[in-house]
Amino acid sequence: MDSNHGSPVPIGKSRLGIFSSLLTCSQQDQPVSPGKYTRSGSRKSAASLDDVRSNGWLDAMKASSPPRKKLLKGSNIQVASIDHETEDYLSWMLDYPSALECFDKIVDRAKNNKIAIFLDYDGTLSPIVDNPDCAFMSESMRATVRSVAKYFPTAIISGRSRDKVFDLVKLTELYYAGSHGMDIIGPACDSLSKVHPDCVKSRDDQGKEITLFQPAREFISLIDQVFKTLVEITKDIKGAKVENHKFCVSVHYRNVEENNWTAIGQRVHDVVKDYPRLRLTHGRKVLEVRPMIDWNKGKAVEFLLESLGFTDRDSVLPIYIGDDKTDEDAFKVLRESQQGYGILVSSVMKESNALYSLRDTNEVMKFLQLLVNLKRQEGRTRDRP
Repeated sequence: MDSNHGSPVPIGKSRLGIFSSLLTCSQQDQPVSPGKYTRSGSRKSAASLDDVRSNGWLDAMKASSPPRKKLLKGSNIQVASIDHETEDYLSWMLDYPSALECFDKIVDRAKNNKIAIFLDYDGTLSPIVDNPDCAFMSESMRATVRSVAKYFPTAIISGRSRDKVFDLVKLTELYYAGSHGMDIIGPACDSLSKVHPDCVKSRDDQGKEITLFQPAREFISLIDQVFKTLVEITKDIKGAKVENHKFCVSVHYRNVEENNWTAIGQRVHDVVKDYPRLRLTHGRKVLEVRPMIDWNKGKAVEFLLESLGFTDRDSVLPIYIGDDKTDEDAFKVLRESQQGYGILVSSVMKESNALYSLRDTNEVMKFLQLLVNLKRQEGRTRDRP
């Protein structure tokens, strides 16, 4: 397994304002006036609340993060329920076996091939927390990821803005794709600019050549308008948090009382309806507003593989580890191409395009450490006289 690859460094923020002509915002995309909402609820009539219920969004919001089990002292029924769920989970793992237990099988396919590592951030490298600003990765995880990047080309593909995820990870050895892959820094590649109009060669803060790709650059001002509107119309909902990730907006409802989920879902839904070039998606207790372009984490993986020079599918084994619904696009790409492996991070049962599973961030770290140890053992074997 060859580990030769460049060492990217995040590009300076001042270099990101490069315009392109891939997409042009619709003239119909006009901001909604925050004043159309009242402190008591939606600008629509009460009957319009059925929009979120009838189209399945409320159910999706509830299903995006299953509640933790509450243990009742002295309740044999609860214990029986837990045992039953454990049995179901073990049955689920027959379809999504542990990547730790199947480690030898996974790396056996990588013989004579190069391994490329793709990682989500929240819920994969850091635990899910109530305040997304406090989703810090542990120093042991940071050291592990740094070691992985020493031996394998490694990229983090996150829904957060690229600048934000870099501030959290603090490793210059990686490649970064923020906003679900709509803001990518990868290794320099001359051929990509011929295929992707929004792909440009640039230099990072240390003067190294890199590839910068931002397919939704035309939407920056529109996303900022929607962000300001969403901040205004959700400010009376206790616990709601709105984040601007430059190319998408996240509305977190993790700390919102469940009886207010319908209200927050409806308000976000009503705003997005007035922007025909934007779409609404959901992740783990978060609603996300994104440009309606044909781009996602799966396409980001393909782009990064191409920029790394892995045009021959038989020469590389991509491994993607993630926990959220948005990672399914990457899992699907790897599954359908039979090119690599998707690994779902989950302690609960859910349908996925991944082939393997890990329970939590601790198991993610163990899996990554196994990869590092394997590479080190190979090095010691080669060094023997």
